[in-house]
Amino acid sequence: MARVSIPARRNGVAVIALAVLTALLLAGCTGGPGRAQSTPAPSGPPAGPSPIGPVEDPAASAAALASTLADEDLVGQVLMPFAYGAAADQVTAGSAAGNQELAGVDTPAEMIAKYRLGGLILVGFSADDPTSGNQVTTNVDNPEQVRALTTGLRSAAAGLAAGEAPFLIGTDQEYGVVTRISDGVTLLPSALAMGAAGRPELTEAAWRAAGTELAAMGINLDFAPVADVLVTPSTVIGSRSYGADPSTVAEQVSAAVSGLQATGVAATLKHFPGHGHSATDSHEELPVLPQPRTVLELEAWPPFAAGIGAGALAVMSGHLDVSAVDPGTPATFSHTLLTEVLRGELGFPGVVITDGMNMAPAKRWSPGEAAVRALKAGNDLILMPPNVGQAYDGLLTALRDGSLPRNRLVEAVTRVLTMKFTLAGAATPELDVLGAPAHQAAAAELATAAVTALRGPCGSPVSGPVTVTAADGRERTRATLIEKLTAAGVPVTDSGGAVVHLVGYGDSADDLSADAAVTVAMNTPYLLAEADSPALLATYSSSPASMTGLAQVLAGKAIPAGRAPVPVSGLPATTCGS
Repeated sequence: MARVSIPARRNGVAVIALAVLTALLLAGCTGGPGRAQSTPAPSGPPAGPSPIGPVEDPAASAAALASTLADEDLVGQVLMPFAYGAAADQVTAGSAAGNQELAGVDTPAEMIAKYRLGGLILVGFSADDPTSGNQVTTNVDNPEQVRALTTGLRSAAAGLAAGEAPFLIGTDQEYGVVTRISDGVTLLPSALAMGAAGRPELTEAAWRAAGTELAAMGINLDFAPVADVLVTPSTVIGSRSYGADPSTVAEQVSAAVSGLQATGVAATLKHFPGHGHSATDSHEELPVLPQPRTVLELEAWPPFAAGIGAGALAVMSGHLDVSAVDPGTPATFSHTLLTEVLRGELGFPGVVITDGMNMAPAKRWSPGEAAVRALKAGNDLILMPPNVGQAYDGLLTALRDGSLPRNRLVEAVTRVLTMKFTLAGAATPELDVLGAPAHQAAAAELATAAVTALRGPCGSPVSGPVTVTAADGRERTRATLIEKLTAAGVPVTDSGGAVVHLVGYGDSADDLSADAAVTVAMNTPYLLAEADSPALLATYSSSPASMTGLAQVLAGKAIPAGRAPVPVSGLPATTCGS
């Protein structure tokens, strides 16, 4: 099947066909003879998924399909929960118990069938993951397991009334500290590293490689790139952002969207209206953005506008209180921010997806009420409800009693189906594309270009043998750097060499080394302001590609040509060039 490249939309141009067809559809779906009738859930084992070819007019196909769906199918299409279990139809007793509590079923396949779901998110976490608070389980172990799981999920969805549209399978594969699948794949450096490199063409090439690998594993929706501008240092966004300059971030976001969606994987801009303007962790409490609206328009929203212009198919709404626009209301539940600003002013025509509804700011309401509020505000897809059955029942009850306008639900479903049909026909490469030499080379070139000298020479800051040390818990990264240094011809000794000390996510001044000739920041570079080393380098990432780039710089085979994409107190953006 030929690869599908998703066409870009420039300057927020709406999909006119979708608007016209949706308007026609709404006219026939407000009750009376045109209203779709309820139908029983499909029974029996679902048929295996059949290949879906490219769809000539995704909006028309979406409107036509939505007009045939019963109430239950409409509700199911706007739900995207997680599930327990590493396989679609066979899970451990513990996973079955988790699914029973979450949705009253044993397996992910049963969850899809019972609630007629439009999609499922694959979840997981890593040691330095700031999003681990809402990742209550993991169902991603390795590429082979993920591909088998996604194949099973699609088989379970094939028999649904909306089964002709590709089932959505998403995950948070941002790279850097938020990377759901890490074993056996090409690991890109963090977004902040990409911003430091400042070469959008390398970012686009790297994301094209990443998208190809996601598609091979059966994933067609990535909750990336992060479009937040990091004006407020934080641990929740941090190196997930491309930087502190809105125009630089906008260029990088546009490149990431273009590269990812060229492979038939939908990109998601997050977290609108801009999580980088607060250091508060929205997993735990509701961050308040105190900035005037004019500041947000200039600082926070340009990367979202750029991503929309590049054709991003989805935007994630954030649990953020924008005091200058809709005070006291999380943006996820704000009609003003999602419908008037995001759609009306920024011109976004695609799918708006909530941030995790199992996060604290969304749990102030019951799962059913929260889902209804989110739909009415302008979201089209409800992500990770804390109880699937309650969210489903709440939406269905609100639809039938009129508190959720039918036209709003049909509009949301039509947008979701339009995205699905836009993705139809995209290639599913074989798993042997994972870790391909060309992909590894793209990641390494980008990571090497990101390495930044904030103190010390433009060339290698060491000569002779080196000794690599690291903050506690970073032994694996230390070993990787030693391997890369050895390959680059740098002698490494257990002691007595010039000390290269590594620090990363969550480390503090207590984790610095007074003996280090070189201190290397593998996350945000702010900690370097407190380091006394004569040479300071930043890789912004601890990925193998970043360690390759660092080794090349320490070996004198590459110059640290990156520029710090965020200001670091008392230090220049670079000591290497202008």
